[in-house]
Amino acid sequence: MNSKPNIILSSRDFDRLDDLLASISATAFPGKTALQAELDRAEVVAPEQMPPSVVTMNSTVRFVMDGTGESFCMTLVYPKDSTGQPDRVSVLAPVGSALLGLSVGDRIEWPRPGGGVIRVCIDDILYQPESAGDFHR
Repeated sequence: MNSKPNIILSSRDFDRLDDLLASISATAFPGKTALQAELDRAEVVAPEQMPPSVVTMNSTVRFVMDGTGESFCMTLVYPKDSTGQPDRVSVLAPVGSALLGLSVGDRIEWPRPGGGVIRVCIDDILYQPESAGDFHR
């Protein structure tokens, strides 16, 4: 049985996501249950104590695909900020909620557009609001 990796959330992200979940229905947003499960298992720390290697809300992450070594970047955003741009993923999407709180070196399965999945590794955090001192984003 695969266990999920430990995840860390800032208290600010936790509070904002908890408020978001309270304001939406699981019927309208099927990703609500998965995101709630991530919040329930997270270690919560003050934003100023967030390790710079952890994916937080509004972080830009570089991934490397297992097998091919190709890389791509995505930014984890709130639903209101995921306006169909291909380089953004909503925290309510299955990949978004799974990405939240992971660290550099962790792996995640990513759905392929035509079906199936690819396995990717979090290679680097190119921007993390907490490490940049952007505590009020």
